[in-house]
Amino acid sequence: MKRSLLIAALASTLLLSACGNDKTIDGKHYDTFGIANETRLRDPGILYEVSPASVIWAIILCETIVVPVYVIGWDLWQPVQALPKAAPK
Repeated sequence: MKRSLLIAALASTLLLSACGNDKTIDGKHYDTFGIANETRLRDPGILYEVSPASVIWAIILCETIVVPVYVIGWDLWQPVQALPKAAPK
């Protein structure tokens, strides 16, 4: 009983810990990313910032180990806006 309650608590914590905001910029959807999937999801034409809510949840739930690993690996940076395009020379 105790083990199943612990597993349920960890699963619900993991599901509720994803706080990064996906965003649609200029009609295209951009996901949050972390260290594990940075090369696949990062777009050089988009400005990203660290998600404060994800960092706070990772600090609060640091004893679970799962939440900080998830946040740093897959949910650390969130898209903010498109970068201005450089003028041609």
